[in-house]
Amino acid sequence: MNDRYDAGYGDGPYELAGYDEYGRPVYQQVPAGQPFQAQQDPQAHQAQATAYDPYAQQQGYGYDPYATGQQPPASGYDAVPQQSGYDSGQHSGHGPGPQPGAYDPYGSQVPYDPYATGTQDTTGHDPYGQAATTGRQPRVAEQTAYIPQQAGPAEDRHTAEEADPAPPEPDYRTEQFAFVEEPDGDSEDVIDWMKFTENRTERREEARRRARSRLIALLVVLALVAVAGVGYLWSAGKLPGLSSSDGKDGTTTPAAAQKRDVLVVHLHNTAQGGTSTALLVDNTTTKQGTTVLLPNSLALTGDDGSTTTLAKSVDDDGTSGTRDQLDTVLGTDIQGTWRLDTPYLQNLVDLVGNIEIDTDTDVPDPDTKKKGAAPLVHEGRGQTLSGRMAVAYATYRAAGESPNAQLERFGQVMQGVLRKVSSEPSSATTTVQTLAQILDPPLTDKDLGSFLARLADLAKNGAYKTALLPVGADGTLSAQTGDSVVKDILGGTAKSPDAGSAVRVSVRNATGVKDDLEKARVMLLNGGFTFLEGGSAAGTEATSEVVYADAADKANATEVAKTLGLPAGSVTKGGVSSGADVSVVLGGDYAPSAS
Repeated sequence: MNDRYDAGYGDGPYELAGYDEYGRPVYQQVPAGQPFQAQQDPQAHQAQATAYDPYAQQQGYGYDPYATGQQPPASGYDAVPQQSGYDSGQHSGHGPGPQPGAYDPYGSQVPYDPYATGTQDTTGHDPYGQAATTGRQPRVAEQTAYIPQQAGPAEDRHTAEEADPAPPEPDYRTEQFAFVEEPDGDSEDVIDWMKFTENRTERREEARRRARSRLIALLVVLALVAVAGVGYLWSAGKLPGLSSSDGKDGTTTPAAAQKRDVLVVHLHNTAQGGTSTALLVDNTTTKQGTTVLLPNSLALTGDDGSTTTLAKSVDDDGTSGTRDQLDTVLGTDIQGTWRLDTPYLQNLVDLVGNIEIDTDTDVPDPDTKKKGAAPLVHEGRGQTLSGRMAVAYATYRAAGESPNAQLERFGQVMQGVLRKVSSEPSSATTTVQTLAQILDPPLTDKDLGSFLARLADLAKNGAYKTALLPVGADGTLSAQTGDSVVKDILGGTAKSPDAGSAVRVSVRNATGVKDDLEKARVMLLNGGFTFLEGGSAAGTEATSEVVYADAADKANATEVAKTLGLPAGSVTKGGVSSGADVSVVLGGDYAPSAS
């Protein structure tokens, strides 16, 4: 390749003319007759030492390790001697070869050639300057030197570009690069911390979501409970201002227009005798249940038009006759009759699993005659009664107590049983069928079971009560009685028999035995008389008296003495109690067991 435009060809010395575009020095031949100045290039001496050594620039500008004097500052390009001692690539055998110590313009030292033609002047050799030579080199071509700032000949530029083309630009592609991730000792810790932070945040968000879900579910449940409660109160008629029984039954709907289901139940004491009667009422309009206790002294009208009592009607006329008479007197519509003997009551209580009631007295064991024995039923609140205990409490009446006391205990037992009966009609029907009781038509096991299930639901929800039908001394119903019970609870109209249809008997006990008055009452009621209680005398009387005021009542007085088992001589004329036709004073000669 060409190192310069005129490099070692032709005769005569050369001088520096300038630099080319690559920073290389350009020389031209000294014209003839002009003195040659070997050191026209102040940088030539240093250039021979560096000889284009690329490392020479690292030593600083103008640095010469062998120089003793101060060197002039060097330019940015290395200089070469006037007469180059390197092989330019155009060397021929006619010219002198490279000299020892000469440098290649690219920094490599040219080896010495002992066979090169020409005479080498060793005496004029300058190790740091140009080599002296007497040999002549043929000039190959005439080249014109030019200053680098000026444009050279086009053909020279073309030849230089062909001889030394510009190095191609490197072709880099993406796939030639590899990105290596430098291992980081803290990367695992950072990843673990990020995972921990992320998991902690997720747990907090999940906890918030669960809390919101629970709050929403709680609000929904509370709303449903509130709606259900209001709906139940509305259906039961218990909402304030909307209830049909705010203090009174049927304040919204007239009592006569309310729908009721009524069943009469007769408790027969098979061990001691006697009956107890109550009406079970289900008011489907007001959603209220009631047990209406009917005293045995209630005056009824018999089939023949005569006046009788409830107790005598149950014994004589049976269930169907008594039901019809009650409908007439109370103005009700009784759908059926349930005869409940004491053994069946005991089984019923045992089937429902005992009952809990508040007892008002101690009840002795009827099967124990030993004095001082522990009572079968204790007085107190919340007493648990088995079947046998329930029967003893429902039929017990202490000496000197009114018949209504025993009737109210029977009502307590009935309400306790209803609270324990299942509210499901099918389960209640199964309980009735388990009793194996023969019911009076048209009542069936299914009808009785469904009826008891409805009353049981009312009793468990506190919508049940017990009421005693107030009956006068003569067994008739007063106007007050008709308003408080007959009209409001039963929705009927009282139609008691005429007062003159039955003989009214007033009885005062002077025997000293409290039970004698009650026994006399039962005997008179069973005899068709109207019993009027006259109380107990302060003392005792040896003989009994039967007194009548009108002569028309003498026959009635005689019949009363006969019913009570008194002798005919006890009948006398005299004054009688107010409201009575015949007055009786029981004395020591009264023997109820003989009657």
